[in-house]
Amino acid sequence: QLQLVESGGGLVQAGGSLRLSCAASGRAFSGYRVGWFRQAPGKEREFVSAITRSGDRTTYADSGKGRFTISRDNAKNMVYLQMNNLKPEDTAVYYCAATFGVDTTSLADFGSWGQGTQVTVSS
Repeated sequence: QLQLVESGGGLVQAGGSLRLSCAASGRAFSGYRVGWFRQAPGKEREFVSAITRSGDRTTYADSGKGRFTISRDNAKNMVYLQMNNLKPEDTAVYYCAATFGVDTTSLADFGSWGQGTQVTVSS
């Protein structure tokens, strides 16, 4: 099982950018599909983006399309989420998660989770 540690969160004004990082430790990182999820206060955790094992295909929730970009570097065991044009509604704790599943965006399919990093967007 992978251990995942997120970083890069913070406070930013609306319209600003942040780059989240997810560092993985454990065997065979390249064998995992990796996703980003977020949870806002009082709301359920929701899917944000995911990337295939090789990084050749990405998936985004409608909320982030055109603004967020997920990428990975298997040589460094890292996954990134570049977030541009941030909005106050993007405020949430962002989690990195990993799964052996193929093409899944379901929270229940991701078995390894990080502790999360807080993103706060002020208006």
